[in-house]
Amino acid sequence: MSTIDHINEKASWSEITTAGEVYEGGTSKYFKTGDWRTDTPQFIADKCKQCLLCIPVCPDSAIPVKDKLRADFDLDHCKGCGICAKVCPFDAIIMLKGEK
Repeated sequence: MSTIDHINEKASWSEITTAGEVYEGGTSKYFKTGDWRTDTPQFIADKCKQCLLCIPVCPDSAIPVKDKLRADFDLDHCKGCGICAKVCPFDAIIMLKGEK
């Protein structure tokens, strides 16, 4: 069984890997970590030119893309770092202080 199979279950001692070794890459994909956020990005679709420069700089992969178009933020995973807002040349992303 993979680690992912145990996300919603508790593993017994016999299922724990030897010496606690990790056999899969770590990812926040399966865990909602967005409530760590102190600032919240706001996507202004009218200003967005779909250049997609924000996508590769997001450390949490919190900007979904569908059919080659970026969508609104995945706030379940965004930590509010603001990198996306800094790289957006069209001011289509602003950071709101203290918003959840």
